[in-house]
Amino acid sequence: MQARSKLLRSMDTFLRSCSAALKRSEEEGSAVHVVLGNEACDLDSMVSAITFAYFLAKTSAKTPKTLIPVLNIPRSELPLRTEGTYFLRENGIAEESLVLRDEVDLHALHRAGQLLLTLVDHNVLPGADSVLEGAVVEVVDHRPLERAPSAGCAVTSEPVGSCATLIAERIARSAPHVLDKQVAALLYGTIVLDCVNMAPEAGKVTPKDRELVALLESKFTNLPQRATLFESLQRAKFNVAGLSTEQMLQKDMKAVGGDDVTVAISGVYMRLEAFLQRSGLQQELCEFCHKHRHAALVAMTISFSDGNQPYRQIAVYSYSTRLREQLCQALENSQNPHLNLSPIASPYPHIKAYHQGNTLASRKKVLPIIKEFLRERERAVHAGTGGEELEDQFDSSCRTPPPEEEARHHRYSASRRRRQAAEDSGTEEDSQLPPTPMNSLVEGCPLDTGLPRLTADAILEKFSRMAKEEENWGERDLPSGQ
Repeated sequence: MQARSKLLRSMDTFLRSCSAALKRSEEEGSAVHVVLGNEACDLDSMVSAITFAYFLAKTSAKTPKTLIPVLNIPRSELPLRTEGTYFLRENGIAEESLVLRDEVDLHALHRAGQLLLTLVDHNVLPGADSVLEGAVVEVVDHRPLERAPSAGCAVTSEPVGSCATLIAERIARSAPHVLDKQVAALLYGTIVLDCVNMAPEAGKVTPKDRELVALLESKFTNLPQRATLFESLQRAKFNVAGLSTEQMLQKDMKAVGGDDVTVAISGVYMRLEAFLQRSGLQQELCEFCHKHRHAALVAMTISFSDGNQPYRQIAVYSYSTRLREQLCQALENSQNPHLNLSPIASPYPHIKAYHQGNTLASRKKVLPIIKEFLRERERAVHAGTGGEELEDQFDSSCRTPPPEEEARHHRYSASRRRRQAAEDSGTEEDSQLPPTPMNSLVEGCPLDTGLPRLTADAILEKFSRMAKEEENWGERDLPSGQ
C-alpha cells in the first residue's frame, strides 16, 4: 500500500510541478518540451498527453528541458469534457494541476527558440498552429498519417482503436517501471472506452488493443471490470447535469453562416421537455446568441427509449421573429430529408419546439437544410424580393440589445471572407469551439444505414465512428458493416 501511494504521489507531483516549471523555463529561456493532444480534447487525447509526458519525464531526467502535457482547449471549456474530468478525478488527478492551452503561449516559446513539440492523438497541426511545425520532434497517433516524413520527427503511427494503446505499448516495452497502477488505470479506461468495451461487433478493437488490455489486466488484477468502467464513462460523457445552459449548448455545437447571419446547431443530451423547463431559458438563449454572434439557435436533443432507440426533438430560437419563423418553415417544409416535425408545447413565446419523427435525420443531415435556407435568404436579400435585414425585428423580451449595425457589418464581412476561403479550399468552416467530441450523439443515428436493432454498445459505437470520421477525415461514406 505504501509503495502504491508513493507511485500515486509521483504522478501527482509531476503534474503539480508543471506550471511552476513552465514559468521558470520562460524566465530562464530554457527549452520546454510540450506534449500536445488534439483540439477535440476527448479522453484519449487527455490521457495520451498526460501519460506520455509523464513517461518522457521519468525516462529523460538528464535532459535539460521542462516536460509538460498540455490539453489543447482553453480552461473555460474543460467542464464540457465531462467524461475526461470525471475519469481524471476518479484517478486522483486534480483539474488545477492540469495545463490548458490558454495557459501557455506556444507561439511565443517557438519564436524564442525554446519549444519542442510532441503530438499525440493527432499527427498534423491545424492551420492556426502550422507555424509551430518546425518544433515537432515526435508524433504518436492512431489516425491516418497525413504528415510528410521528416528526419527530425520520429513517428509512431498505427490504426489501432485508441492512441492510448500505443502509449501503453511504448511504456510497457521501454520503461515498465513507469507503469504504476495510476498510469495503468488511466490507459486501461481510455482503451476500453475507445474500443467500446472491446466488443468485436463494434468493429473498432484491433489485436493490439486486446493485447495491451490483457497485459494491463494481468499486471494489475484489481482494475475495474470492463463493463462497469465502460458504462460509467459513457454516463459521464453524456452527463450535462452540472453544466450551465451556455456550457450545455457549447458542449457539442456547430455553426453555419449566411451573408449576414450565423445559425448555431447544438446537440443537447436530454429530453426537450426537461431542457425547456430550465429557469429563464429564453433569456439565456438570447444572451448566448448575442455573446457568440449567432442570429439563431437550433437545439437538437437526443435521448434513448428503454429499448435503446434514439428519440429526437428540435427547438428553434432567434431574437428575430421573422428569422425564427422563416427558419422553422424551412425545417418543417424540408423534403430531403423530411424531418416529420410535429409541434409540441413550449413555455416560451420565442422558442418553437418539435418532436422529430424521422430519427434517421441526424445533425449531419439537418445542416444542409439550414445552409440552403441561408443561401436562399441571401439571394432574396440581394434581389430585393424578401429576406429583409434584421434591424427592427428583434424581440422586445430579449434584454440584451442587438449588435450595432456597424459592428455587425464588420463582423460578417470578415466572416464572409473566412467562409469564402474555406469554400475555395473545399473545406467546411465550423465556427466556435469546441470541435465535435468523439461519440457525439447528434452526428448520426445507428439506423442511418438501415441496420437491424443493435446493442446499446453498438449504437454508441456507431455514433462514435460517424462523429470521429466527420471531424477528422472529412466527408466520406461511412462503413456499412458492424
